[in-house]
Amino acid sequence: MSRTHVRLVSPTPAPRPLRGAEPTELVLSFDDDSLPRIVYWGEAVMDADERSDEAAGIDLVAVERAQVMAAGVEEAEAPSLLPTQAEGWTGTPMLSVHREGVEIHPLFTVSSVRSSASTCTVEAEDRRAGLALRFDIEIDEFGLVHHRAALTNTGGDDLAVHRLWLTLPLPADTAELATHTGHHMRERSAQRHPLVDGLFAKETWVGRPDFDATTLILAGESGFGFEKGAVRAAHLAWSGNSTHFAVRTPYTHGLIGAGELLAAGEAVLGPGCAYTTPDLIASWAEGVDALASRYHDLVRSQHPGFAAEARPVTLNTWEAFYFDHDIDKMTRLARIGAEIGVERFVVDDGWFAGRRDDTRALGDWEADADLWPHGLRPLSDLVHSLGMEFGVWVEPEMISPDSRLARSHPDWILRPAADRLPLAGRHQQVLDLANPHVEEHILDTLSALVEREGIDYLKWDHNRFVIEALSPATRRPAVHDQTLALYRIIDALKEGHPGLEIESCASGGGRIDLAILSRTDRVWASDCTDPLERVDIQRGTSLLVPPEMIGAHIAQSPSHMTGRATSLSTRAAVALTGHLGIEWNLLDADEADFDRLRRWVDLHKTIRGLDWCAVHADTADPAIRVDGLVSAQGRSIWRFTALATSQHYPYGLIRLPGLRNALHRIRPFGGPELYETMAPAALSALEWWNDEGALVPGAVLSRWGIRPPHLLPGSAVLIEVEEV
Repeated sequence: MSRTHVRLVSPTPAPRPLRGAEPTELVLSFDDDSLPRIVYWGEAVMDADERSDEAAGIDLVAVERAQVMAAGVEEAEAPSLLPTQAEGWTGTPMLSVHREGVEIHPLFTVSSVRSSASTCTVEAEDRRAGLALRFDIEIDEFGLVHHRAALTNTGGDDLAVHRLWLTLPLPADTAELATHTGHHMRERSAQRHPLVDGLFAKETWVGRPDFDATTLILAGESGFGFEKGAVRAAHLAWSGNSTHFAVRTPYTHGLIGAGELLAAGEAVLGPGCAYTTPDLIASWAEGVDALASRYHDLVRSQHPGFAAEARPVTLNTWEAFYFDHDIDKMTRLARIGAEIGVERFVVDDGWFAGRRDDTRALGDWEADADLWPHGLRPLSDLVHSLGMEFGVWVEPEMISPDSRLARSHPDWILRPAADRLPLAGRHQQVLDLANPHVEEHILDTLSALVEREGIDYLKWDHNRFVIEALSPATRRPAVHDQTLALYRIIDALKEGHPGLEIESCASGGGRIDLAILSRTDRVWASDCTDPLERVDIQRGTSLLVPPEMIGAHIAQSPSHMTGRATSLSTRAAVALTGHLGIEWNLLDADEADFDRLRRWVDLHKTIRGLDWCAVHADTADPAIRVDGLVSAQGRSIWRFTALATSQHYPYGLIRLPGLRNALHRIRPFGGPELYETMAPAALSALEWWNDEGALVPGAVLSRWGIRPPHLLPGSAVLIEVEEV
């Protein structure tokens, strides 16, 4: 038997605090012309001069491969890049294709291998089955593994693709899975599972990742957390139907993977046509924070301007006015916003023709002539004259049955049958983007709107499930084509309007993935602006999204979403660590509110723009959260949140992990007078809670801890830490 190895190693990035900066190595093993197997991925284990079989004399397959046992097949189970029954795989099929309704069981042989230091392309075929397969694997400079496959129909008749999923192997000590679930206003709620034999999958069938999507599927050793424990993760860069899964058989240590979910008839390939998977992007590290930082670095590299430009403080009008639009109120709110330091003013839903509630007018993207007799341009000009950017809310993929567009083009609506629409969601339906005329209409309409009204920013919403999604134009399931059309529209808009920014919103955090993040500039993590709910929502979102791209707004109290009252300092403490905004009818605020808001906005401007690394402390006390932003410049900002009362009275010591072992000064960020949430039961002052603060070695802060202030339950404060 001929056996060769291909070793891929990531370029080494510049060291940065808490980053998963160790280079990644992945080893592919080829036996004769069989599909290769990944026999190792993780920390680079060899020096550059050792990365050849001749120099190293290493055969990882020989030391890993199991013996062949009785009562099975005459081959030890060792999953390849695409495990099939032809190689002895007994788990869930990763490939399912058929011709005329009959399943095909291919046996691929490798025809070509091309590799460099960090990339490998493998081509294979099964001529009898009429299939050609190509894998592209790359390790980027951040240590992320990018994996993609393309399947080509080389036969003479149509080929239906039901499934083509990608996987990576797990090490032997993998014991636990961590994923997310959730719902509207409680997105990305963490859940844990043991890794056991069988298939565990998180699927979404509603045309977007949705509220209960798992940001990542995490697999690690027992007890892994934010700070510690070997852990690996997979993410599918795709904004349509998808699955993230872990699968283990009695004969393997398990695989993690992801793939697009295809409906019957959605991917039918004519002769010579190909289906290409979305990218599977995988990470590893010691601790989830370091693992997540690799994803942050990738997203930041796709938005290079963010490092040089401060992200503008935003004022959004939704919770201020809802559908009650009035040019005088909008003008007054814009002026107040400018006075307190707002830099982007966004008019939310309700500005376009006939839109007095959510039952009508989606698709008619022109300013309501009764509300805005001269269009939005006068408001846009005013906002620009005040030194702010101007944005509007849009929902371009949706249509109201009660709209001019629906009456003109009823055939542009996705529907399971000619005489039946899907169940309504928010009184609306979904446009058929698989129809090229619809795609062209949306692009032309939005482009004209941006040009006509002087728009710098689109808050792009997506407020319903895409279900029973059959295209009247193609007569096939449409989610795959919808998703690709969405990407083309956004790409063309940005190309045609340099500087235009787009926020991904889908009833809050319903569409967050690496494909949409590469095209948009901000995500709305949740429609829930209650700060106590937002603490964990933003934690879950930050596993994929860098903090400066997570929209986080200071809203009114009591919360419009939960009815819970919170202090301004608590609302500000939660919002300041994201992309800061305000969601508040400031026409009802008083001078004291303005002064405090202005102070918080000014404080935010002192910390934005730094190269922050998101850090979350592992805490034994379920009543508290400790979250931080750590910069390479020796400065960090930490939020201590008391979600509830604790068994500790007062709250116990909290650690601030990941700081260098230098002397640090700790003190309340902005000064102690900003915080209104100290518990009256505390009869003595906290000795360091003053403008002077205290000096503490970094090792003590990271490994032992400091005493936080004893807060009222449902409160948060910010702590500033600076190297001396």
